[in-house]
Amino acid sequence: MTISSVRTGIVLLIIAGLASAAGTLILQRPMTGPEKMQRAYSPAMLHWLDTLGLTDVFHAWWFAALLALLGVNIVLASIERFPNVWHYFARPYRRPEAHFLTGLPVQREIPVDDVRTGMDAAERAFRRTGFKPQRIGDGPEASLYVEKHRFARLAAYVVHASLLLIFAGGITDAVWGYRGFVALGMHDETNQIELSSGMRKVLPFTIRCQGAGQENYPDGTPRRWWSKLVVLENGREVKQKEIAVNDPLVFQGVRFFQASYGSTGQVNSLLLTATPRNGSGPAKEFELRPDETVPLDSETSVRLAAFVPDFVLNGNQIESRSDQPNNPAIELTVDSKQAGTSTVWLFPRFPEFSHPEKSPYAFHLRDLQTGYFTGLQVAHEPGQWLVWAGVLLMGVGLAMAFYFVHLRFWVVPVSDGRGRLVLWVGASASKNREELEKRFGRLVEEIEAGLKTDCAACGIGAVAVPERV
Repeated sequence: MTISSVRTGIVLLIIAGLASAAGTLILQRPMTGPEKMQRAYSPAMLHWLDTLGLTDVFHAWWFAALLALLGVNIVLASIERFPNVWHYFARPYRRPEAHFLTGLPVQREIPVDDVRTGMDAAERAFRRTGFKPQRIGDGPEASLYVEKHRFARLAAYVVHASLLLIFAGGITDAVWGYRGFVALGMHDETNQIELSSGMRKVLPFTIRCQGAGQENYPDGTPRRWWSKLVVLENGREVKQKEIAVNDPLVFQGVRFFQASYGSTGQVNSLLLTATPRNGSGPAKEFELRPDETVPLDSETSVRLAAFVPDFVLNGNQIESRSDQPNNPAIELTVDSKQAGTSTVWLFPRFPEFSHPEKSPYAFHLRDLQTGYFTGLQVAHEPGQWLVWAGVLLMGVGLAMAFYFVHLRFWVVPVSDGRGRLVLWVGASASKNREELEKRFGRLVEEIEAGLKTDCAACGIGAVAVPERV
């Protein structure tokens, strides 16, 4: 079994198919986050999957080598067989030899009185059935040749060329392409992404998130994530676009896809109401942000000390179960010249809960704005144009193979061995023998009908000789 053999090609194609299936069934980095990978596979299994490159199959060195080997097999096999096919294509067999006349499976002999009458009748029959015959030679040595869809003989090589383009695109992506992930908060910007290998890739430009959000269905389930992205070069905005899951931003061959969206677990702003405990004045509504102190009166100010998005008490420790604001807890520090410094805890989900405090104000949460991040999948796939070109070319090759049949017809005046002049009519097709025989039968009927019409004036009839098989 050599590298150019069909058997080798089939084996390599099966291995490539299994590798592609593995890349589909096994979770792939970086599309799948580290936490999900750790939940899906045990540490030992994940270690082996990473080591073997099965968590990033289409960028693994062995997958590129497999495609290259399969491409070499196709090239060598084509070089070995193409010269004969090209000779067959470039120099069609228009004038058959004697051995060909006896060996062709689909043929018929039709008696005629003279060469010119028979050839004219055959030529008219071809034209009536939609063919354009070529007359080869002249006089007693004349013959007719009809051919249709000769290009169908090259269908296999068009498919081979399409596979080579697809493999070249896959190798280009595996060697020079990359996939990564980056998470940006509101108004954050970066020129680095994290690759599936854990390394960081520096981009030749900067990407900034101008905004992001989530649209929900009436039942509350997510319907759409979106992000407003801005591309900067040398500090100057050069492109901006609002992306969604299937509508990426593309810049310098790098695609940014919307992959995820969620809370950062940090608070952006609080809208609070402060009511004097002694009833000396009206309630005051104010906005409070991290690292900001807001005066309530000439002697009292408040600042945000801590924010717990999903509060849970684990023994004596305050923890957060998630980054989502499911059960927020807010710690405020109130500084007063009269009462000193006091701590106030707010639990918006449980407003009835309170504890002793010496703050001169009672606080009530009106609104809570938390920080959100947008998760972007980043892909640079320079070989995709080759892949798509290969896909289109494969469509052409398959159409040539399945929808076009190479048809050939010959008409040669010969002697039938008993001294009678006959028209030898033969046909060949690259496939679909049954359809060929039907078309051949109609053609012979047309020729016989034409001969009878021509001979009616002189009272001579034509008698068909049974088909030779």
